[in-house]
Amino acid sequence: MSGGGDSTRAILFALGANFAIACAKGVAAFFTGSSAMLAETVHSLADCGNQLLLILGVKQSKRPATDEYPLGYGKAIYFWSFLVAVMLFTVGGMYSLYEGWHKLHELHAPETGKLWWAVGVLVFAIIAEGMSMRACLQEVAKARGGRSIWQWFRTSRQAELIVIFGEDLAALTGLVLALAAVLMTIVTGNPVWDALGTLAIGLLLIVVAVFVAIEVKAMLIGQRMDPDREDALREFIQAQPEVDRVISLITLQLGNEVMMSVQAVMTEKEDVAGFIQQITTVERRIKAEFKEVRWSFFEPELPRANAR
Repeated sequence: MSGGGDSTRAILFALGANFAIACAKGVAAFFTGSSAMLAETVHSLADCGNQLLLILGVKQSKRPATDEYPLGYGKAIYFWSFLVAVMLFTVGGMYSLYEGWHKLHELHAPETGKLWWAVGVLVFAIIAEGMSMRACLQEVAKARGGRSIWQWFRTSRQAELIVIFGEDLAALTGLVLALAAVLMTIVTGNPVWDALGTLAIGLLLIVVAVFVAIEVKAMLIGQRMDPDREDALREFIQAQPEVDRVISLITLQLGNEVMMSVQAVMTEKEDVAGFIQQITTVERRIKAEFKEVRWSFFEPELPRANAR
């Protein structure tokens, strides 16, 4: 398959985890006054909204083709995924930077007793986010095959799974940073650690958002299908007995579906009906083996010696 992993499952896991975490963080931020906790609360709430946008995008991308949109709505998921990256950058990253910078210039002695609330909530949040990350990695493992996580991230065509992976990675790392900041504040009694933790979380979110946006932007512009999958498609076509030689193959990823254009020299040289039958047979086999290929445009060529 084009995507491989079940992105909807990963989205729902992330939504449930982030909603529970946001509630817990909000309570802790209220009782402790921790800016790092407040930043993490906003981050989790933003993530909940992001996941709802991704669910909307997945639903829209499955709408059938129309006269106005003859290739369907598959690329709608790219728009919503890019919007989530923007939200992660602004609501998550920029707000955290603002909050950290503000606290850095208005330091107040922390109430150590209240900060232990934050520690408890953060430990709970790390466990919950870890479960969400585990579910996401299970889906990523189905999609990446033998590739490394980085190679999969750079070559995957499943925008929503890339976004969820980036969100979960940022959230889990941000929680660890927030926990470290709160613990350092408790140990030293210096509130500057809380402010620095908030700034670090903001920078982390911005970096992740930029990387996610770069990948989704490429899909919006128009990318070929997964390179490994395209190589397998080319080899499959070349291996068909009706095909003498593949001249060119162009693919375009449209959400979870693919449009394919192939130019190939066929083995049939004389009979027109047989020539057409060969093309039909090859296309049927392609769509049976590569179920993501929805549209196929086959341009047959005669061997040069027989060309007129």
